[in-house]
Amino acid sequence: MMLSALSVCVATGCSGSTSATTAKSIRTPPAPSVPFDAKDPATWTLPIQGYLPSDSARSQILQAKKQLVGDCMKTFGFSWTPSPDLPRIGGKTFVDWRYGIHDMALSKERGYKPAAADQAAYDEAMNDGAVDGTTGGADSQVLDGTGPRTVNGIKVPEGGCVGQADRRIDTQATQTNTAQRISSQTFIQSKSDSRVVKAFAAWSACMKEKGYSYAAPLDASDDPLFASPEVTSQEIATATADIGCRDRTNVAKVWFDAETELQSKAIEDKAEQLEQESGALDAAVKKAAGVVAGTR
Repeated sequence: MMLSALSVCVATGCSGSTSATTAKSIRTPPAPSVPFDAKDPATWTLPIQGYLPSDSARSQILQAKKQLVGDCMKTFGFSWTPSPDLPRIGGKTFVDWRYGIHDMALSKERGYKPAAADQAAYDEAMNDGAVDGTTGGADSQVLDGTGPRTVNGIKVPEGGCVGQADRRIDTQATQTNTAQRISSQTFIQSKSDSRVVKAFAAWSACMKEKGYSYAAPLDASDDPLFASPEVTSQEIATATADIGCRDRTNVAKVWFDAETELQSKAIEDKAEQLEQESGALDAAVKKAAGVVAGTR
């Protein structure tokens, strides 16, 4: 058995290179499944999400890649089963847990940890093994191209069946490095925004009133005391106090608003790069759709 080589990252987005075209080209982030609620981060979207992986695009490319790899393996006489996808755990949307927890009912049961059912499903999948159906022998070598150049009289493609599938769909286009970099940078930069600094201070003072000493909201959830799989009474008490102070200070919304402004500016500044990445990504998604539909 070997770890699956099918993990892919998908992103979408486009932008223009001038102020006029930028206004027309900036891609609208995907709408949440429920209406916007200022009290619920799971309903919020950031501008950069228009350029980051959507679930549907990720699924399309992954499905096409699995199909191409499977077909390729068959040509060499191997039956191949892709590894199962791991279930989602933690935040349900991109922004949901970006600024920390916010669900009081869940925290009263689980502290800073995901819902018990979600954790159990994830643990079960991990225990079963996120592995594919290869044996570690010739089939594994055909899969990743690390073995003989010819198997069963057929030339193994460069990088094996996985490499061939990557080139067929152009999965490199899914990396969208500019968008990923903007997402990471604005999250860090937003912590220095004067409004966010003030909100952090208010949250910290609130927590101190309740007997806790943390400088910033994510310091609490990242406390090594809560790193074990077990949920302790101390963790629950800290998490519920945390949410109470979040609600009092509105820290998550202040933080979100500051990062939204930073991202909008960054998208304008990097419009040309985002446009190039988006064009390549759109083409990759189109190729994947064709493979899945059987037209390519």
